[in-house]
Amino acid sequence: MTTTGEDRAGAPPEGAGPWWWGRLRSAVLDVSLAVVSALECGVEGVRFAKDAGIPVAAGVVFGVLAGSVLVLRRRWPIAVVLVSIAVMPAQMGFLMGIVGLYTLAASELPRRIIGSLAGMSFVGTLIVTFVWARQDMARGSLTFGDWVIPFASITTALGMTAPPLLLGLYVGARRRLMESLRERADSLERELQLLAERAEERAEWARNEERTRIAREMHDVVAHRVSLMVVHAAALQAVARKDPEKAVKNAALVGDMGRQALTELREMLGVLRSGGARADRAQGAVVPLAAVGAAAAAAADRGWSAQDDVAGEGPCLSELDELIGQSAAAGMVVDLSVEGETRSYAREVEQTAFRVVQEALTNVHKHAAGAKTHVRLAHRVSEIAMQVENEPPPEASSESSARLPSGGNGLVGMKERVVALGGVFVSGPTDAGGFRVSAVIPAA
Repeated sequence: MTTTGEDRAGAPPEGAGPWWWGRLRSAVLDVSLAVVSALECGVEGVRFAKDAGIPVAAGVVFGVLAGSVLVLRRRWPIAVVLVSIAVMPAQMGFLMGIVGLYTLAASELPRRIIGSLAGMSFVGTLIVTFVWARQDMARGSLTFGDWVIPFASITTALGMTAPPLLLGLYVGARRRLMESLRERADSLERELQLLAERAEERAEWARNEERTRIAREMHDVVAHRVSLMVVHAAALQAVARKDPEKAVKNAALVGDMGRQALTELREMLGVLRSGGARADRAQGAVVPLAAVGAAAAAAADRGWSAQDDVAGEGPCLSELDELIGQSAAAGMVVDLSVEGETRSYAREVEQTAFRVVQEALTNVHKHAAGAKTHVRLAHRVSEIAMQVENEPPPEASSESSARLPSGGNGLVGMKERVVALGGVFVSGPTDAGGFRVSAVIPAA
């Protein structure tokens, strides 16, 4: 148990040297009590010197020295109590005995030691009082009956022992309780600080996650169409003089895709802006990053259908034909094969499957323009599997001259989407020199 309060039995503060007081007020109090006790014992030493037949000066010096021991009560309460018991037969040290018992009871010493010393003080006071009373009756100073001597002895012993003992026990218990409450408060404060730090870490992690999700959703909204626009623009540049009719057709495709990309981007920014305005009106604060991420996801989902105004509806597997048709229009040879019975899945599953195929086709446009691509979709009992594999790209052609930039986040985004649904994602080059992207997503 932690030593607390003003009584620190045998445990001076670390680094305090010979001075064991923690506060100036405690030192002043102890010195004052010691001075009063020394004066009391010095005065009582005069009578002791006469009764003992020794010089009065010696009795006074003895009393002053004995009473001055009270200054050590905080450091050595046991010594103070023992000295008070020792000088009790000399009819001195009453204040020292009372204060010493109080200090002893309020200290952190074991209860058996406190009880033993309190019992010794009680017995000593009882015997000394009994002897004093008998001597006074023998000299004729007291004329009461014999029953008064035991009664007075017991009453005096209890009066000088019980009150300081009980008061010291109460004060010590109260100090220990207050110290325990302070320790609990400090512990709670440390825990709250730790929780606040962890909450800040979790908030920072959540912000980073939302930033990643926003970047992934914006990538899904714009990257595919812009990639196709660049491919068509490169083809337009190659055939502009040779085949004006095909050039006009490619220019129309580029314009259509550019308008679609702008429409999707405007929808996303509009959702973000309107969401921020609603949050500002409702809370008077900046839009939480999670709300921005949700708005970006909603915009990404809505962006694949120009006539779709219902929030939350996004691309589904039934739109794969349209997606592949866009790639075919850009000059890619795409082969689609579907295995198993076609059925509907959860919205997140269909969106993720669509995104995997979409991003894989975009990567083919970027890194293997003109390569033949095989898209396989398998509907199984408890899962849906998809694979996009392209053959080695042909020699440098007009399509490959587009040189689409790559941020390196497409495969990472696909893997994050699939793993988040409990699926498996694998990608890598094939032995034939192409590239393969495979994913399996649980149907539930």
